[in-house]
Amino acid sequence: MSVAGRIVPSVDGRGHPRCGGMRLLFDAATRSGWYSRCVMRRVGCAACRAVEGVMRFRVDVAAPAAEMPWRDVHGAARGVVYGLIGDADRSLAEELHTAGWRGSGLRPVGVSRPVFAGTGRGHGKYLMSEHGSIWLGSPVPDIAAALVRGLAGRRELRWGATALAVRGVQVEGAVDHSCGEAEFAAVTPVLVKHESRFLLPGDAEYLGCLARNLRHKADLLGLPPDVRAEVLDAGPRRRFDVPGGFRIGAEARIRVSGAPPLLDALRDWGLGLENIQGFGWPR
Repeated sequence: MSVAGRIVPSVDGRGHPRCGGMRLLFDAATRSGWYSRCVMRRVGCAACRAVEGVMRFRVDVAAPAAEMPWRDVHGAARGVVYGLIGDADRSLAEELHTAGWRGSGLRPVGVSRPVFAGTGRGHGKYLMSEHGSIWLGSPVPDIAAALVRGLAGRRELRWGATALAVRGVQVEGAVDHSCGEAEFAAVTPVLVKHESRFLLPGDAEYLGCLARNLRHKADLLGLPPDVRAEVLDAGPRRRFDVPGGFRIGAEARIRVSGAPPLLDALRDWGLGLENIQGFGWPR
């Protein structure tokens, strides 16, 4: 069914999605006339499987200046995510911040750093332009719905010291993972640790620790934990300062084999550690 240019399947007699979780996404989108496009399929309510739907969002932004302070590139990401969720559901934001989702210590939400087109190259500078995007997502319907509600009607997104003008928000379409295999190209460094040491794709413990991270995420979501990972390509070592410390990792293209719902969830959440700080976000 099409409603004002939006594809909304599984609706009731009034044209509203039957599923409660889907209704939150639908209502937030249709209240916001500045959505340039919103294509959704049924995502299920909080009692449904967490990964049945499209849970990734792209926020198109314009920068007011030519350069962002390096400390804000990843350092501001967590505050942005908590701010959006808190605007919609303060108790949920507090739960994620203090104890993780359902006390697990994990925060099933991912975000990319702001990515800008047409900036050229600037040594030692993080350049911005009027054509930028930020991606967010979560495999948990309650969290995804809170993100959408936090974005609804927003004209500005403050990323650290930079006030980014919001040009539009799109819900991204699903990818078919029915074959049980996916290649994830992380556009931000994937963080993997062994004890207190950050690992890079060439390190011996890297794949084992990454697979353990993916299994931990599967366990939290109640999904089959049988998963295998293989690094197909990797970029150089990168270090970023964040509040309270630093992070070291590398962008990588990683093939993951596992249950299709888990692959869906990883696309919405991210690979490795600290996804809420903008790390490990898959293209």
